[in-house]
Amino acid sequence: MAALFTMNAALERARRERKGANTLSLLQVIAAHDGIRPSEIADLQQVHPSLVTRQVRELEDAGYVQVTADPADGRSCLVALVPAGTDELRRLVQFGLQRFAMFVNDWDPEEVRALAQLLEKLKSSMATVSAREQRPPPGRRWARPGASS
Repeated sequence: MAALFTMNAALERARRERKGANTLSLLQVIAAHDGIRPSEIADLQQVHPSLVTRQVRELEDAGYVQVTADPADGRSCLVALVPAGTDELRRLVQFGLQRFAMFVNDWDPEEVRALAQLLEKLKSSMATVSAREQRPPPGRRWARPGASS
């Protein structure tokens, strides 16, 4: 567990301190959708919506995303990648892959594959537990235990 917490802390620190790591994470979320609301980005990134507003504005100023009115909700907008954003995403992914290759340079290929498989398995297990924890209990949530309807 200590190694996992250390890795998670290092990744979070990189996201906060290194603009490229944060930009990569944000561009990946946006690229996975055909137009996404900032509130959805905030939920997926697990950050405050005001932070996403500032980040999206920076990406728009850099020419990486296009922000348009949401036709389904006039109070919101949709964020989508433009070709320059796709190029930046590719560049950042390539940089990340090169950096990862340095970390595992002296590993056997089978060790790298095993790590990837175990991380995917952990991700799946975490998603399953999170989904289970977020489900409301059956019945009316506002009813007191033992109260009759």
